Amino acid sequence: MIKKILFPVDFSPCCVAMASYVKRAADLFGSQVTLVHVCDLDSNNGFELYVRTLQEVEEDHRSVAQQKLDSFLASEFPPATCPRVLRAGEAAEQIAEAARTEGFDLIVMPTHAGRFRRMLLGSTTAKVLDEADCPVLTTAHAETTDLRPLEHREWVCALGLSPDSERVLRLASRAAAEAGAKLSVIHVLHHNSAEKDSAEKEARRRLDELQQAIGCDATVSITAGATKEALIDAAQRSVADVIIIGRTLRSGTLGRMSDLTYGVVRDSPSPVLSV
Repeated sequence: MIKKILFPVDFSPCCVAMASYVKRAADLFGSQVTLVHVCDLDSNNGFELYVRTLQEVEEDHRSVAQQKLDSFLASEFPPATCPRVLRAGEAAEQIAEAARTEGFDLIVMPTHAGRFRRMLLGSTTAKVLDEADCPVLTTAHAETTDLRPLEHREWVCALGLSPDSERVLRLASRAAAEAGAKLSVIHVLHHNSAEKDSAEKEARRRLDELQQAIGCDATVSITAGATKEALIDAAQRSVADVIIIGRTLRSGTLGRMSDLTYGVVRDSPSPVLSV
């Protein structure tokens, strides 16, 4: 299912810190990792254009970026088995396009502690989440996160019982099975206390039907409250390695991400796989 992983890098300490996480994902799925870097050929200090032509400046920037990319994390991802891809342009657009045209099954991207969490909507990662067709795995703060032992594989899939829920659960079930992870499902109710019992009964019925339809046997948890807070609380209580959430199939000016999905990615203490 996941045979090709795309790892966007900007040579930052954050990318260095998450190398072990990407290697773990590759080991779990038996995947090949490709590093991609997007350089901005339009960047210059102004003075460069007085002494060289624009074409020379761009060629120099591309050459420097290629050298850095070829040597970056070479011990963790040997270039002989882990290809490098250099592209130029707007970072998120180029990452999503590379994943689409070169048939990648998963993009793994870091989140940056501090500013990323407060300014998610303006980040490259957020734009990739909006534009990429394939699943995107975003980590917790890569500078500070500690990986759990490889044997610890607890995954939580959030389902809202929308028309897209079967697709999300099918992907989550397949990925968890391939990774050897224990999958649980959480659904959050939005009803008042007088309606809670009947709403929970109906939700369990529909979740059972979904699981039967795809041959899944995940543990089901139903809770009530604010959706984002309930999902994050469930992940913390289960010590989840991954939270799986759905993105809409809609693309274009409205994007694929809802406010809820942004909120979960921004605040989750666990890595989030958005599908």
